[in-house]
Amino acid sequence: MSVTRSSMQLGVTLATVFVLVTTTMLPVQPVFGSGAARRDAVHAEAQHRQDAITRAKDAVAHGQEGHAEALVTNADAALQHALKAGEDAHLYAGITELKQAIEHGNAGHVDVATKHAEQAVTHLSEK
Repeated sequence: MSVTRSSMQLGVTLATVFVLVTTTMLPVQPVFGSGAARRDAVHAEAQHRQDAITRAKDAVAHGQEGHAEALVTNADAALQHALKAGEDAHLYAGITELKQAIEHGNAGHVDVATKHAEQAVTHLSEK
């Protein structure tokens, strides 16, 4: 029995030393994270939303000038940013309008495409 007790004490001692060395040598880090990653993700989503709005406004301006190809190019760029801008009902509505603007722009229906791009700007601007 003394061999078992001795082995147990040695195991406890080694475990204690391991814990002390490990906690001393490792850098102090918060258990639940600092929230920086989430904050960065939220910032990136907000930036994508803003870029989507800017490009959708460019699409509208080109549509008002009758430039279907430039409208489609800008609406597509706005769509790519909108798809990375997070999730909410206004974003989904803006994405739908951008897809319609692209479809109508590709078909040469500049007036209809411009109206969809305008709607996209409205939806993307709402939160």
